[in-house]
Amino acid sequence: MGSLPVIDIAPLAGDDPRAFRRAADQLGRAAREVGFFYITNHGVSPDLIARAYGAAEEFFALPDEIKWRYYIGKSANHRGYVPFTDKGAYDDEDHRSYEAFDLAFELPRDDPDYLAGNLLLGPNVWPESTYFRETISTYYQAISGVGFRLCSALELHLGLARGEMTSLMRKPIAQLRLLHYLHSRSSFVKKSVNMGAHTDYECLTLLHQRQKGLQILDSGNSWTDVPVMPENYIVNIGDIMEAWSNGAFRATPHRVLNLAPERFSMPYFVAPDYHTLVKPFERLISPENPPKYESFLAGMHLERMLRRDFSYLRERKKDSLFPLPGSDLADFRNPFENRITALKS
Repeated sequence: MGSLPVIDIAPLAGDDPRAFRRAADQLGRAAREVGFFYITNHGVSPDLIARAYGAAEEFFALPDEIKWRYYIGKSANHRGYVPFTDKGAYDDEDHRSYEAFDLAFELPRDDPDYLAGNLLLGPNVWPESTYFRETISTYYQAISGVGFRLCSALELHLGLARGEMTSLMRKPIAQLRLLHYLHSRSSFVKKSVNMGAHTDYECLTLLHQRQKGLQILDSGNSWTDVPVMPENYIVNIGDIMEAWSNGAFRATPHRVLNLAPERFSMPYFVAPDYHTLVKPFERLISPENPPKYESFLAGMHLERMLRRDFSYLRERKKDSLFPLPGSDLADFRNPFENRITALKS
């Protein structure tokens, strides 16, 4: 695969349409050929990134009894603290050892979808720290703006009408995860898998990492390290973008190894509205290129995959807002993860 592309996205915030187009086509080529790339000159200040990490570090350093006050299992809409004990159903996780804090697009408590019991929409759960809330809210707004600009550029590259993609992101199920990995002192798990192989379920992921550990599945089906470049974000294509593009862009499998004694990262997942019917855009369908994907609701897909990722959801008796075909994970395989399935066979 070689080194991942590094793409300057400063033109996406400028007023030069030709420069915007050049950047959009660079992003599109990387999305087609690799599905993973770096972006530079993204506009999120190093100071804000450092403050967001600082807020995360302060929270994860709290005693367990305080962190558990914000346990995600107490939330009606999947927000809050994810302890080390909550395990995903991944076959290849040798030694899962991370905690997280999950939040998403903030909606008021009187939002109709939240009141109706939607698992993915509503208010965030916030620790008592004013610094945490103000810093992470500011960071969320900044990184979500970058994600929106990237989607606008990919619209142009694909030949879509302006807003054809981004107009579906008015009330998005876009999540931010603050992640804290630890690895065991035992030597036999030094290079074991901490987070199992998966694709991301949404449109794009914008990841900031400060320590090594991320690997991607390259075109030769070998696991390749993704170098740490703290001044840049790593961007990857998710399931929804692969479906929207009718396979022109690809969701690349990735995983995280236990390599550093301690690792922090901050992935932000660009997503559409819960009720978006995801299917290839008409502009990308032709007799020579028929639809490659069956349509699905964005929120349903994310709910189903979160049930795989979170044991508290697998144990929860409450039904989904919508019936989920194949909600029994034994009967469901994510069609965007066929390359991972093939590796196991």
